[in-house]
Amino acid sequence: MEISATLVLVLLALFTFLQNVANGFDSWPHTNTINPFKYRVPENPPYRTSYHFQPPQNWMNDPNGPMYYKGVYHLFYQHNPSAATFGDGIVWGHSVSYDLINWIHLNNAIEPSEAYDIISCWSGSATILLDGKPVIMYTGIDHNRHQVQNLAMPKNLSDPFLREWVKHTQNPVIIPSEVAEVDNFRDPSTAWHGKDGKWRIIIGAQKGDQGRAILYQSEDFVNWKLEDANPFYATDNTGVCECPDFYPVSINGTNGVDSSVESSSVRHVAKVGYLRMAHDYYFVGKYLSDEERFIADAKFTGTSLDLRYDYGKFYASKSFFDYAKNRRILWGWVNESDSEKDDIDKGWAGVQSIPRQVWLDNKSGNRLVQWPIEEVEKLRSKNISINGEKLGGGSILEVSGITASQADIEVLFEIPELENAESFDLSGVDPQLLCSNAPRSGIIGPFGLLALASKDLREHTAISFRVYKTSNKYVGLMCSDQSRSSLQNGLDKTTYGTFFDVDSNPRTISLRSLIDHSIIESFGEGGRVCMSSRVYPKLATGNEAHLYVFNNGTMSILISKLNAWCMKEAEIGHVKNMSYKTC
Repeated sequence: MEISATLVLVLLALFTFLQNVANGFDSWPHTNTINPFKYRVPENPPYRTSYHFQPPQNWMNDPNGPMYYKGVYHLFYQHNPSAATFGDGIVWGHSVSYDLINWIHLNNAIEPSEAYDIISCWSGSATILLDGKPVIMYTGIDHNRHQVQNLAMPKNLSDPFLREWVKHTQNPVIIPSEVAEVDNFRDPSTAWHGKDGKWRIIIGAQKGDQGRAILYQSEDFVNWKLEDANPFYATDNTGVCECPDFYPVSINGTNGVDSSVESSSVRHVAKVGYLRMAHDYYFVGKYLSDEERFIADAKFTGTSLDLRYDYGKFYASKSFFDYAKNRRILWGWVNESDSEKDDIDKGWAGVQSIPRQVWLDNKSGNRLVQWPIEEVEKLRSKNISINGEKLGGGSILEVSGITASQADIEVLFEIPELENAESFDLSGVDPQLLCSNAPRSGIIGPFGLLALASKDLREHTAISFRVYKTSNKYVGLMCSDQSRSSLQNGLDKTTYGTFFDVDSNPRTISLRSLIDHSIIESFGEGGRVCMSSRVYPKLATGNEAHLYVFNNGTMSILISKLNAWCMKEAEIGHVKNMSYKTC
């Protein structure tokens, strides 16, 4: 019999309540199911998401330690339990799920309590040890405001929810050395187990203005050594590397592999976040474990040539290997684009992206593909389809009949006259600037979607494509134009953009967008390019939001296939917005 996450939450709360009645309510703060009376809930929240993960209220940033344990998925996250802004006192929030979409909120897993983490408990990772036991390594901000690495273990391994965590008696297990600055030494990665029997992790750091990922080794996961003063990965003039990640990807298919796999059938991915740029960059390459070296296919350039998970808002990402379905899952923090005052007024800030399956693009072999996990499709409800519809130059077509503020849309565009694309030398061109400054009409494009649009189109976010012809291939430009996303002032309305190769056979470009009130996650060309936006329309909210397909190019294009679904609300324990009609 299937039991909903909401019912499980109610039963847990009831069980805890009865325990507290028996034991006296003084025990309430020490239980580890969430106190349903703790949170003040804002009324009528127009920008709160319906199927993206959020805590009940207040600040959230990095996803931490995602893992699968005894049939349960765990997501930990950076959380300020006291305010909708970042500050001291950051804890590890904790929620669990059976499907990565519907979530049960638990009490905080790790909170400041000791000299080594008394200021805050910052980001880290979870590792499943060889005996199947999970362990967390996290960064503590100690009483000197130095950044040190600490361990925590589950108190009760028979509890699949892992509601209680115990800090190791030898904490801190790693302290900054001469290879890192004491206030820029954080975010340990998931560990991998080498052929020599040693565990390895990398930690983000900075020395001078060099960003670093520093490798440590251990035989017992408690005593860690810096075997080589040379960093595992480094970039000059970038500032600190945050939230490093390192994992193998199969060269033969879409299945994920365990973090410790080394063989000729995998390549490796190193990811770092540059705080200065607030973007996550990844590098595909070769791991030479005997030399403890990672050789990336391409070096970091600081230009649009560098590969990113997402070319919009998406940072501090964390991946894990899902043993249940043999896939690698990726999460990213999608921060707000409004002001701090707006966040305080809302009572919350920050969402997590939809979990994405990630694998190596078998076409190129040197970049990744990301796609929303299949479980999100369980939320699909009413469906609208359009097939074989021609869009002439300057035309627009409404996709009606669904709740456009809470939707999933997939569209395949066909370009019959690809050879007529305008010639353009793209060398040295910044695609983000091109998206911002290109004429509003070209030969092929822009064409795409107008999401979270008002009826009069004074508000809309355009996710679009243009196609150019270079000396030896066709190149697509994907843009997310937020310049008209809201009539509100004081918002970040940055326009995002990136290039991708267009296959001349077939002459098609695909787009999928997940729309959820204040977030639009878009996946171009089957997930080879991704772009996430945060927008806050004044008019296009709830039932007043509209969705359109458009073509502003002079050449006609064809909507080969379009499917749009109204999305049901996930069970995440947050307040339902009853001001609009859902599916």
